Amino acid sequence: VQLQASGGGLVQAGGSLRLSCVTSGSIFSINGMAWYRQAPGKQRELVAGISSDGSTNYADSVKGRFTISRDNAQDTGYLQMNSLKPEDTAVYYCAAGIRGRESPSIVKLYWGQGTQVTVSS
Repeated sequence: VQLQASGGGLVQAGGSLRLSCVTSGSIFSINGMAWYRQAPGKQRELVAGISSDGSTNYADSVKGRFTISRDNAQDTGYLQMNSLKPEDTAVYYCAAGIRGRESPSIVKLYWGQGTQVTVSS
């Protein structure tokens, strides 16, 4: 099982980006999906999460600006980021709790490789 994050880039403050997290491999089902970020010199923090039934949660710093979603048919997650601020600059990682076809009773946490988001002022 692999997660591939993409969609990062350089954008001016106030701009938008849409991150994607594509899963691949022998997947039975995907539980929760989430986006984390890590800025230089800071700890990795949770940005947003979405459960298998579509329930969402957000860090206070991104509420009203970011929207997490998922396409269950495509086993893909998204993070729409609007009104970006310089303080949103970080490497963004996707994560998912996945049941593999070989062991569907076990949920394992998988991470994508990260995608850089840079917001200029």
